[in-house]
Amino acid sequence: MKETIKKGIVAILIWEAKRVVRKFKPKIITVTGSVGKTGTKDAVYTILSQTEHARKSEKSFNSEIGVPLTVLGLPNAWSSMMGWIENIGEGFILPWRHNAYPDWLVLEIGVDRPGDIQRLSWLNSDVVIFTQFPDVPVHVEYFASPEDVRKEKCKLKDTLKPEGTLIINADDSKMSSEEVREGQHRLSYGFSEHATVRGYDYMIMYEEGKPVGISFTAQFQEKKAQVNLDGVLGRHHVYPLLAALTVIISEGKAFEKSALDLSNHILAPGRMRLLQGMKGSTIVDDTYNSSPVAVRAGLEALTTLQVKGKKIVVLGDMLELGDFSVQEHKMIGELVATEADVFVAVGVRMLGAAELVQATKARCTSVMAFKTSEEAIKTLQEIIAEDDVVFVKGSQGMRMERIVENIMLESPSAINLLVRQDSHWKNIK
Repeated sequence: MKETIKKGIVAILIWEAKRVVRKFKPKIITVTGSVGKTGTKDAVYTILSQTEHARKSEKSFNSEIGVPLTVLGLPNAWSSMMGWIENIGEGFILPWRHNAYPDWLVLEIGVDRPGDIQRLSWLNSDVVIFTQFPDVPVHVEYFASPEDVRKEKCKLKDTLKPEGTLIINADDSKMSSEEVREGQHRLSYGFSEHATVRGYDYMIMYEEGKPVGISFTAQFQEKKAQVNLDGVLGRHHVYPLLAALTVIISEGKAFEKSALDLSNHILAPGRMRLLQGMKGSTIVDDTYNSSPVAVRAGLEALTTLQVKGKKIVVLGDMLELGDFSVQEHKMIGELVATEADVFVAVGVRMLGAAELVQATKARCTSVMAFKTSEEAIKTLQEIIAEDDVVFVKGSQGMRMERIVENIMLESPSAINLLVRQDSHWKNIK
């Protein structure tokens, strides 16, 4: 689509989205940060949808075009001009339709370049949630520094209504200085003792010696509730659930019941999901995307895991790191050297990590490197054995889900369990 046409379509969709918001007056929750945006958005939606009519951003609808599409409840027409014309028509007549419009909109907000938040300044948020801002975030290549990425995303706070609520991660020291205007509210979540909603007693659940999920206790004031989350791994998955509970208490809803409702929450594909692998192995599928902090979180989860077989780490390149790329890939290599039994590197950038692991001569004694995810499949199928745990992660462009699809027990069910299984992604070679 030509850039001028795209800009025109975006402008029309934003105008239509503004009309819809003025007409139906939904409460709006916006979520941003450099880690955990999608998980937080999904958890907030899960907990609200138990009692309210809510809508969330789908898939990657977190940009200046994706946000109005979510508000209007319309699909991405991609490169179809006819599809965009139909979308514009549907958006225009929406205010006159009598269909029930959602009471809540839960919108994920992404940032690729400076000025992205300004283009979404038309939003009026009832709640703004900041997740985490690591030292080296994704998308840093278009900014002068990681701090500039954080500052850009923190501009979302300016969309808060006069009586709105800002929710921050209490464990992120970078956010401690974020204040709100008079009349607004500031709440926090995390493992820190001073968090408004606190998590503690995190543990991994096992059945017959294999990991099956995680458990933790959530607390608000004197109220406590245990939350069990099946089919996932990683302490960092507690954060989105705590953020969702913070939204609940900001609205004066029942804390304990909402915490129990979160036990029914199902994480989106490719986010530390536990899958049955071939030959009696277990796959930790974290193939949605990648960044240094996310890889570290995954390796940390692997460290605490009790495993009878081998720990096999399969990592694809971490993209969009700009000048930090070489340094960050080597730092990941240092971690892999002590945590993995087998390391499979995919991509030219991760080759630096593989070379470091090989030279370190620590715990990891078997190192292999491949240019693409497809090239790694056959070797992995040969080396995987019973009771092995295979951790797979990489940036979206590395297509690491193709590896998972070929080493999982039931690949026919891949369309429901893995990321990027629709026709658009399947047609990309």
